[in-house]
Amino acid sequence: MSSDPPSTDLWLERSRLDGMILGAVSYGGFFILTVQAAIALMQRPRHGGKIAEHRFTLLAYVFITFVLGTIGFAANAKYTQMIWIDLRGAPGGPVALIEDEMNYPINVMAIACYFVMELFMQALLLHRCFVIWNWARYVMVPMIILYIGMIAMAILVLIESGAGAVFYNINTELAYLSLEVGLTVTYSVLVTTRLLSMRGMMKQIIREYDSSTYDTIVLMVVESAMAYIAYAIVFIVSFGMHNNVSNLCFLSISHVQGMAQLLIIIRVARGRAITSEQTRAVAARTTIAFSATVSDETVEINIERTAGFEEGGVECGSEKATEMDTA
Repeated sequence: MSSDPPSTDLWLERSRLDGMILGAVSYGGFFILTVQAAIALMQRPRHGGKIAEHRFTLLAYVFITFVLGTIGFAANAKYTQMIWIDLRGAPGGPVALIEDEMNYPINVMAIACYFVMELFMQALLLHRCFVIWNWARYVMVPMIILYIGMIAMAILVLIESGAGAVFYNINTELAYLSLEVGLTVTYSVLVTTRLLSMRGMMKQIIREYDSSTYDTIVLMVVESAMAYIAYAIVFIVSFGMHNNVSNLCFLSISHVQGMAQLLIIIRVARGRAITSEQTRAVAARTTIAFSATVSDETVEINIERTAGFEEGGVECGSEKATEMDTA
């Protein structure tokens, strides 16, 4: 009578299989949001703004990331089939196939596709951050340095993976994940801070200003980023501890990140994003002048704002309040 395999081996197999199921579920959500984003980008923008000029670039982004995610998911699904069906008689059984997965080129290809996909997604985050900060150099330089560090770590991981190293023993992967999450956290903090600052500035100028646009965008940024960050932290901690929980997250983490990015793209396509024109209008085209005399105080406030911003969102006309005499 054959003895049962150790419980740790069973947990490894279960976590790998359950991770593939979660990967399939997350890919389904990624697919649905991809279709929604493509439809939103192909429709005429509500306000006929700049998004019409960039929608083909965003469509190309959506298409490329979807193709890369699909190839990665298909490769993972194929190797899952190989573990328990095609190569079930291999020495060491499923456990050895899971631990030595980098010995098979199909897994290296899957990781490479997801790396390129994640780099595209981070590039989109950088662009949105730079637009909101009006291309300020003190914001661009550190963010670009982090992004270059991500690229370097991804290349090193692929080199070690191609050499047949055990994936969960590749410390460079931990550095890559930490840089990726750090870049996402930095993006969220910078964008949220900038939007709240712009909202406060507008409220100072216009007492009855409707800040719902800014509030909605801040909430969207925080919600989409936090979902991915929380998921990524669980993966990083379990990966660093060599815990099998990492198998539950590994095959779906890129899909979760992709869904967060697609939510942003859908909002941009519908004209509900902050543009560089809006940041310049708030920072440079809004002027406040105060003048006073000895006999009476005169306050002259000139507010000049551009109506119908190119991507929609904040819309208001020009207001002028002049010669307000106090007795």
